Amino acid sequence: MDYVLSITDNLFFDYLYAKALPLPAEVLSSLGNATITAARPLGPNDPVSEFLGFKPSEYAIMSQWERGDWKRQAMSLFLITWLFGLVIYYIGATLSYIFVFDKRTFNHPKFLKNQIRQEIMQTNKALPVMAIFTTPFFLAEVKGYSNLYTHTTDVPNWYNYFQFPLFIAFTDCFIYMIHRGLHHPLIYKHLHKPHHKWIMPTPYASHAFHPLDGYAQSLPYHIFPFIFPLHKLAYIALFAFINVWTIFIHDGEYIANSPIINGAACHTMHHLYFNYNYGQFTTIWDRLGGSYREPSLELFDKEKKMDTKVWNKQVGEMEKVVKEVEGDDSFREYVSHESKKSQ
Repeated sequence: MDYVLSITDNLFFDYLYAKALPLPAEVLSSLGNATITAARPLGPNDPVSEFLGFKPSEYAIMSQWERGDWKRQAMSLFLITWLFGLVIYYIGATLSYIFVFDKRTFNHPKFLKNQIRQEIMQTNKALPVMAIFTTPFFLAEVKGYSNLYTHTTDVPNWYNYFQFPLFIAFTDCFIYMIHRGLHHPLIYKHLHKPHHKWIMPTPYASHAFHPLDGYAQSLPYHIFPFIFPLHKLAYIALFAFINVWTIFIHDGEYIANSPIINGAACHTMHHLYFNYNYGQFTTIWDRLGGSYREPSLELFDKEKKMDTKVWNKQVGEMEKVVKEVEGDDSFREYVSHESKKSQ
């Protein structure tokens, strides 16, 4: 995350900190015409900023908080994590909602009243808290405690390619374990239940977690670079990929009828029937753990998946599972038949 931190410092954080916590006037005057690097060394510019032509401005030396101050770095990383998460969420979920999500889902008997508004509200509450808990990992990376590397020559050439499947395999395995653990009765009702409020999720449900639930499922991603080498640019790309993937598996477009890929169809089965398909990217760990449930073939037919007979069959089984898992369904308020007619 040091690349992202350097870029955002060059673009706006230097200016914001200089205005919010300016150096005393007498200190600024004592710097005279000294260059930025001579007055308060900033370290090397990141390669992305160099490529794009971003340079430190005069504001880089005008704040009480220098760039290397851990408090400033922590604050910046918190804001980056929170706001970057919001940007990906709103852009990704909105594009998916407009171009992918089947609006006929609104008529499903288990679609909630004001569901999209509720999903967005839950996400807005969760993301800043998740960012607080995530910041220490990013700060440790910036301070050099991880195995993130800069140059492709820092590792054997084959590893520059192998790091991607290794990352997917590692995170898929441990997210499966964490996700399944979140379904333990003593944990589920406190942490994971808010995400299962959405029986028929929209793309806006992708990040609608209890904040500790979302944080727990993100841990494998953050732990990986403290165990294995990972290129800094790959880390940023994978961070974005995971967020986009999370939107994809909630979009209700069942394209991948794959025995290996844990796509939207597999995850819809999880939201409908709770105790199946805990995996993030693949079905491997569900198969090994005995929790795999093959998606119904009707989901891959655009007309059949919206058939009321299929919906009634889903509802019949889902209501039995809800009684077993939750006991009480009263916290969900479903759209009335009259409301559906007016939509």
